Amino acid sequence: GQIHGGVAQGAGQAIFENCVYEEGTGQFLSGSFMDYTLPRADDLPFFEVSLAEGIPSLTNPLGLKGAGESGTMGAPPALVNAVVDALTKFGIDNIDMPMTPERVWSVVSRACRTV
Repeated sequence: GQIHGGVAQGAGQAIFENCVYEEGTGQFLSGSFMDYTLPRADDLPFFEVSLAEGIPSLTNPLGLKGAGESGTMGAPPALVNAVVDALTKFGIDNIDMPMTPERVWSVVSRACRTV
């Protein structure tokens, strides 16, 4: 469960979550969950987790390792690389997070105008 939650939070960072400030005043505009999107279960595909057990940590006496944060580190680069791979046919080799539909459309639109 912790790993699934970590992947969900990493996916949220890559795709949904965006802090928006008003230009000129710096007023924070995405200060509530009405304006700041977090991933929900129906936003994510089904995925399985497999664990590599039997390799203890050498840095603590119990040999335990943390697990909940692991998905938060792997999900954003995996998703960004997948989107960039899909957009290479447009000559796109980079896209900033969050990769909202508007941002993806804007990047593709600019790429198509320059061709």
